[in-house]
Amino acid sequence: MLSLRAIVLASVATMLIGAHAMAVEGLITFRSAFGPEETMKRLEAEVLAKGMRVFARIDHAAGAAAVGLSLRPTDLLIFGAAKGGTPLMQSAQTIGIDLPLKALIWQDEAGSTYLSYNDPAYLADRHAVGEAAKPATEAMSSALKMMAAKAATAP
Repeated sequence: MLSLRAIVLASVATMLIGAHAMAVEGLITFRSAFGPEETMKRLEAEVLAKGMRVFARIDHAAGAAAVGLSLRPTDLLIFGAAKGGTPLMQSAQTIGIDLPLKALIWQDEAGSTYLSYNDPAYLADRHAVGEAAKPATEAMSSALKMMAAKAATAP
């Protein structure tokens, strides 16, 4: 049986990010105060300000349009820094399938914009990254949370 605390937390989380966003294990989602373009612009600026490299930006909606299909705004930013990811790959090279980092900026059917990314702790567990890489995982988690919050929150 669910505790009252668990029910309240689930209700608050549902209001903040939407029920469909909660169903994905290992995914952290922030509701953005901005539209998709502005959220992406803000995230990219945060990534660069942290000294990370942007490897690619993929516009899934443009890809869908190119084959005659429609898709609400759905943009993927691929970014990272060897200094952060290498210690994880030294512990478990298979985590390289999930690195560099990725963030998805997307708009739901109601027009709300969200920023989602894979939780580095979840990825570390998935690949059985050892304790030696825990400081790198924690630093990555903290940096991502801060960047996402800055990109999605009005000043």
